[in-house]
Order: sequence, then C-alpha cells, then structure tokens
Amino acid sequence: MRQIRATARVDPEASPAFFDLLANSPDIEEARVLEVNTTVDGVETVLFAIDGDTDAFAAGAAETPGVESVEVADYDDTSYALLVMRPLETSLFDAIHQGDRLSGFVVRTPIIYRDGAMHGRVVGDTEALQRAFDDSPDAMDIEVEEVGRFRGRLDELETTLSERQREAVDAALALGYYDQPRRATQADVAEVLDCSPQTAGTHLRKAESKVMRAVLAEF
Repeated sequence: MRQIRATARVDPEASPAFFDLLANSPDIEEARVLEVNTTVDGVETVLFAIDGDTDAFAAGAAETPGVESVEVADYDDTSYALLVMRPLETSLFDAIHQGDRLSGFVVRTPIIYRDGAMHGRVVGDTEALQRAFDDSPDAMDIEVEEVGRFRGRLDELETTLSERQREAVDAALALGYYDQPRRATQADVAEVLDCSPQTAGTHLRKAESKVMRAVLAEF
C-alpha cells in the first residue's frame, strides 16, 4: 500500500468560481475539507474548516452555482462551514474529490486549499493511483511531492496541522527552536516564514496544542 502527497493547481482561465473561493480568495488564508458525505443521487454535504473571514466565505459560497445551502459555526480559533452542493454544477470540485468513488484507492482528509492550489494525500495500490492521475481533469496540473509507504496514525497526526502550522514547525525544528538548549527564537522562525514574530508564535502554539491533544487522546 502506497501513499502519495500531491499538489494540484488549476489553469486560471479554467478555474471555476468555487475553486477560486477556496484557493484564491484574499479573505481566506486556508480552507480544509474535513468530511464529505455523498448521497445516491450525487448531492454532496461537505464540512470545511476555514482560516479567514468566515462571513466572506459563506457569502461567496452562497452565490456559487451548485451550492444549495451554507451553515457556519465558530469554535476556538477555527471556523467551520457545512455546504450542501450538487457536483453537476461544481464539476471541477467533484472531479478533484471523485477518488472516494473509484476502486483501489482513497483520498485522505483533510484536503487543503491555499495559495492558489489544492494539497492532498491519496492511499492505494500503485496501478489505481496511476489511473487516477491519468484521468485527472485537463485543467489541473498535478505535482507529486512525495511517494512512500502508508504510515497510519503518524500521518493522521501530521495532517491535523494546517499547512502554515506545519511550515512553522518544520522551520522551528530545522533552526533548533526545540533543541535543548534552544538555538533559535520565534523571530528566527518568523524570518523563514516571512511574517511577524507574534504570528510565528501563534502558528507554533496552535500546532503544539493540536499535537499534545492528539497525543493525549491516545490514552
């Protein structure tokens, strides 16, 4: 069983409104697909975690053809949106997520949208994964970033972090922020991330909180 981590970008001229809302909106830092439920007639109910202006996301989603309803809720530092949508109208979005209806592999959540791209992981046998990439929409440019063995819960813990939080932790580890004695500061991490020390500290604290909660949940 193999796992692939990939990034998909869409031709701007072919990018539909809903993909732009998720990946290109200046109001949304990051959107993550957490769960998807598909009915027999193809209607999808999708749960998103939203980092950014939830009201702007809800307004944009409500105006998107194919989106039938939008509900939002705020909890701690993250906002959530529950959308009911018809893939016939949001065809590119449906094509991206259709892996759950193909045999031989699964698309893992979260599926992450930020900075004009979609980031995701799929698990399956080699032939099924190759077929999925061969059948991807022409408007999508897919870059395979990592191919390796499926590692189970180690991956689940890693993917609870947002992309930005993971970047912060990666930078902190590389710089020696977590070494004893500590060899780097939040200002050093901020320089790598091109943000303020306060923002870097916020990303690190959120990541640390998620990791500790995940570890304690095992006991």
